[in-house]
Amino acid sequence: MTLSAELLLHAYSVGVFPMAETSDNPEVFWVDPKRRGILPLDGFHISRSLGRHIRRAAYQVTVNRDFQAVVTACADREETWINAEIYKRYIELHEMGHAHSLEIWQDGALSGGVYGVTVGAAFFGESMFSHRTNASKLALAYLVDRLNQTGFTLCDTQFLTTHLASLGGIEISRAAYRRQLFEAVQEQKSFTSAELPTAQELLQRNTQMS
Repeated sequence: MTLSAELLLHAYSVGVFPMAETSDNPEVFWVDPKRRGILPLDGFHISRSLGRHIRRAAYQVTVNRDFQAVVTACADREETWINAEIYKRYIELHEMGHAHSLEIWQDGALSGGVYGVTVGAAFFGESMFSHRTNASKLALAYLVDRLNQTGFTLCDTQFLTTHLASLGGIEISRAAYRRQLFEAVQEQKSFTSAELPTAQELLQRNTQMS
């Protein structure tokens, strides 16, 4: 199947997303899970250990500074669903303003990050990676804060992992997901319309939501 950026945006807007069996498999198939993972934007959990890591501020956070490097790092693992076709389309979506990355830098190197696709007020988290301890958790903490500050209402994680569950992720039915999705895609929000918070601001806002 040949993908296009327009087809991908339509697919996300109706609740399905693409995957490949392996990085070198050219075939792409659509996935529509019966149980969907989401990260409630008012329920993200910053643990004490992550809070200490945030306070140390021995890292830098950027948005869309190196989208391609984040996707490449996410695909650089033994098992990945990102093949060449999917990779190209995400780069295209990024150039169109519909895909974004949030990067964590430590000692001048890219140590973690997350990327996803936006449609309306929905953020579809695609993948994340971590080369240093807590780097992906840092990325998620800043991502959730940004989604809240820019008025997004849905953060889709596709599936629920133990890692995501420890941070507040939950699983909902396909029907419940589609109801949230339908409402979210009716709105228009901008992922890039907020400033990055300081570590103190991030922790304070998270405490207020708890």
